[in-house]
Parts: sequence; structure tokens; C-alpha cells
Amino acid sequence: MSDTTTVEGIDAERVTAWFERHTDAVPPLSFELITGGHSNLTFRVADAGGVRWVLRRPPLGQVLATAHDMGREHRILSALGPTEVPVPPVVGFCDDPAVNGAPFYVMGYIDGTVVRDLAGAERLSPEQRRAAGLSLIDTLALIHAVDVDAVGLGDLGRKEGYIERQLKRWYGQFQQSKLREVPVVDEVYEHLLSAIPEQGPATIVHGDYRLDNCLLGPDGTVVAVLDWEICTLGDPLADLGLLQVYWADPGEPTHSGLPAATSAEGFPTRAELLERYAQRSGRDLSQIDFYVAFGYWKLACIIEGVYARYKGGAMGDRGDSGAFDVFGEQVVALAEAARQAAGRAE
Repeated sequence: MSDTTTVEGIDAERVTAWFERHTDAVPPLSFELITGGHSNLTFRVADAGGVRWVLRRPPLGQVLATAHDMGREHRILSALGPTEVPVPPVVGFCDDPAVNGAPFYVMGYIDGTVVRDLAGAERLSPEQRRAAGLSLIDTLALIHAVDVDAVGLGDLGRKEGYIERQLKRWYGQFQQSKLREVPVVDEVYEHLLSAIPEQGPATIVHGDYRLDNCLLGPDGTVVAVLDWEICTLGDPLADLGLLQVYWADPGEPTHSGLPAATSAEGFPTRAELLERYAQRSGRDLSQIDFYVAFGYWKLACIIEGVYARYKGGAMGDRGDSGAFDVFGEQVVALAEAARQAAGRAE
């Protein structure tokens, strides 16, 4: 574990005092950064007795309150805790920035495996991989089955017009960050905006539901869904479409150029996931290609922002102006994939 006095983003003395007031933690506590970057920071916390927790806080520096709202994440997890959706147990929330420089919340620690790449997938057996895929889709159906009003999340976001709002939001982000003209992104935007399917009853939308945002147990099944920071209410098929974008069948190339974790033997195919979701949810998936197109297009807009930040020096000066052009190429490839999926949706 890291030295508690040198972990950036943690005021060890004051956070330890908070733990003493709100948990049975036995000092001294140790803190270790699990994930960081432009997203919320996640730390593993352990006390002298070996008990572990997870602490989440906004990234360091200037952040948009709406993008990194700790209270909102805490509220979502608290509401989902009593449901069938597997989420980490919530321990507490601190909204006083005097304690740690920013609001934070604490969850119980859950042992599990996060599969991020092909190497990680290959550490699982084919049986575990199949269980992971089926459990992932079953869990998505459970998320979309939650009665948002009954659990107190009915006002989490606007329920209607989700796709239209998302299209306009991400296109606005793209316009602000783009470094050059990418006509295919503009064309797909206009096409999608003119062809939005009628939205059914609003559900929870995770917003970034994929294999590596879930913890897997020893048998491969999902024991916790993570990263709820962009969760809202809206059209559940947006989650399913994006999952299809991230899910590669065996032998299929990916837009990152790297083998996808799900291409390993044993994982269900995309078609199997759709069939399973339809069975579990009872939803009509006849227009799923629209949502797949939207997923590809949204990802293209996000990657353009990454490309712009890197070209602008966010990763430092590497002395090669073309070092990050692979991201620019990926934007075009994703937008082309969106156009193809949109064509299938007609």
C-alpha cells in the first residue's frame, strides 16, 4: 500500500478522522489509487485490521460539477442497493470540501476481477467467459427493470426525448473540440436526428455499460456494476446499442486496432446477447441498429475530444505532432461504422 502521507487527492489525517466517525475503521489507514485520469478518482482504503473500502472523489483541478457529482453517484448506488442490481454497498457521503478538498463517498470493497483486454480475458476459462457474457446481459436487463419512481430516482433526469438530447449534446461537444472537418460525423448526426425511434417508458440508463465497468466473481458472473457517474433516465436501448459497439465477436477486427477481450473463446456472440436481452426484458429490438449507430457515433465524438486534448498537449510534448493521429483516424472509422449501422436500420 501507498504511504498515507503522499497520496495525491487524499488528506490522510482528515479522511482518517472521517472514517473513525462513520465506520469501525482501525487507524492507521492506507490509501492506494486504483483508477484515475480525467474521470473520477477511485482509491482503495485499508485499515490496520485489513478491512477495505473504496473511496471516490472528483479528479484534481477544475471540474464541472454536473460531470463529477459525488452526491449524485452516492444517491444512485443507495437507491439501487435494495434492488436486484448488483452494486457495491454504500458506507457514507461527505459533502464538506474542508475534509478532503472536494466531496467524496465511500463504498464497501468487493473482491472481483475487471477484464479490460484480451490478456485479462484469457485468464478466465471459456466457461467463465460465457458466464460473464450472459450475466452481463442479464444484469443490464435488471437495471432496465428497476422502477425508478419506486426507488426514488424518478427525478434523476428528464424521462422523454433522451436520444434527441444526447445527439445534440454530443454534437455540441464535437463542434467545440474538433480539430478539422469530419463530414461523416456531420452526415450521421443529421441522419440519426431525422430517424429517432419512438421512445418507450424511460428507465435507468447507465451510459457506459460494458464488460470492463463490471466486477466479475470467481464463476465469471457480475458481482458489481461500477462507474455510474453519467447515469440518467432515458431510452434503455441506448445502453444495449453501446454494449454492442464495445463487444467484438471472435476473429472480428476492432476500431482500436487491438484484439477485444470478448473475442476470446467462450464469450457469447453479439447476436446471442441480443436474443438473451429480448427474452429477459421483453423489449422489441427491431430497431437496434439505430442504437448501435448512435453508439458508434457517440464514441466518435468522445474520441475527437480525446484527440483534441492530446494534440493540445494534455500528455506533454512528445516532439512528434503526429503521435496522436491514430485517435483522429479512429474517429473517422467509428463514424463510418455508425453510417453503416444507420444504413442497416433503414
